[in-house]
Amino acid sequence: MQKPGEILEQIQRIANDMQNKVGEAIRNSPAQEIEKNVRAMMNQGFQKMDLVTREEFELQIKVLAKTREKLEALEAKVAALEQSK
Repeated sequence: MQKPGEILEQIQRIANDMQNKVGEAIRNSPAQEIEKNVRAMMNQGFQKMDLVTREEFELQIKVLAKTREKLEALEAKVAALEQSK
């Protein structure tokens, strides 16, 4: 009959072996390769599209806001000139 300490050691060895095998299976799984390939395909697809970066988009928002302010100021001037006639 095995002693309780021996049983615990055996359980610990089995658990460690299982953990190592699961880790190895994950490292060797095709999931990482599939993810890498999907990312590459998506990057190629995005490059073919006419997309802008977030920084470029934010810059264009600021330019548009300034242009809108200038337009509103010019509209107010035109309205004032029309009223003065």
